[in-house]
Amino acid sequence: MLSYLTYPTWLSPEVIPGLPVRWYGLMYLVAFAMTFALVRIQVRRRSLDVSSDDTMNMFFWMIIGLLLGARLLSALLYQPDMMYWRQPWLIFWPFRNGRFVGLVGMSYHGGLLGAVAGGVLYCVRRGWHVREWADIITVSAPLGYTFGRIGNFLNAELFGRVTTAPFGMVFPTAPRFPASEEWVAATAREVGIQITDPGMMINLPRHASQLYQAALEGVILWAILWFLVAPRAQRRGVVTASYVIGYGIARFVGEYFRQPDADLGFVLPLSGDPGPIHMLTSFVDFTMGQVLSMLMIAAGLVLLFVFLRTDRQRERIPSYGKPETATPGKNRNRAKRARKKT
Repeated sequence: MLSYLTYPTWLSPEVIPGLPVRWYGLMYLVAFAMTFALVRIQVRRRSLDVSSDDTMNMFFWMIIGLLLGARLLSALLYQPDMMYWRQPWLIFWPFRNGRFVGLVGMSYHGGLLGAVAGGVLYCVRRGWHVREWADIITVSAPLGYTFGRIGNFLNAELFGRVTTAPFGMVFPTAPRFPASEEWVAATAREVGIQITDPGMMINLPRHASQLYQAALEGVILWAILWFLVAPRAQRRGVVTASYVIGYGIARFVGEYFRQPDADLGFVLPLSGDPGPIHMLTSFVDFTMGQVLSMLMIAAGLVLLFVFLRTDRQRERIPSYGKPETATPGKNRNRAKRARKKT
């Protein structure tokens, strides 16, 4: 009896077969549109005199920073042969061996740093409060991640590690493993895949980690920030720090199910015997994504401490709080001031 799911055959990376329009790119357009709409809601809630054009201009510079940072960190940290350190001019060169291949490899953490740099520079140039706008962006952005991860799923990429769970899924684009390896044969038997030839290559079920991350980094993180943190945050920067901590935790957990980069494997194998990178055999063997997430959590905690200590004045966001009602004492004081003026 088979105890796994099969990737839906009716799904295709192309929106319309034969046309160069892919679901992945479309999902990112939806993500940016969703984030922009949520930012405009925040602007209205805070009664800020900022036009849609100003917001769009800030988005433009943040996206430029995101693309530059994502590409740079991916090329400099995730390339095991250190090619880009020796030939940095190839980082943004989209050709290999005389053919166009695009810019292969983007890092979320690098994209975050680049987006922060672009946003901060734009805010400083316009004279906007950096922490206030950081809160506006970070409370709005996570829901957009959901669509990006769904795009990964539709592309059948960034799939997870091998699993014997009944909700594991066989992805058509996943690499196959030789049945001659003991762990492969044992996994195949457990999920009900028959081995007819010891030399056959088997496509084993994997975690649909794209959907896990869509839920963790997207819907859940956004809901916590939007409904729980932001309405109660009375000091600017608290939402931003909470986002950094929350995303770091969500990404750290998600990395346990996501397939590590084959070239890097476990960059911090504390167990001493991590086993195959294709399966979760230990919780103390960490990937590059988990190491960066731990640094992100630490940075978020530092930011939270600094913001709470340096911003002594409690700043209520008017739109989140209830309108202040006048008390009898306040009414008497106002009446006295009015009599003095007359």
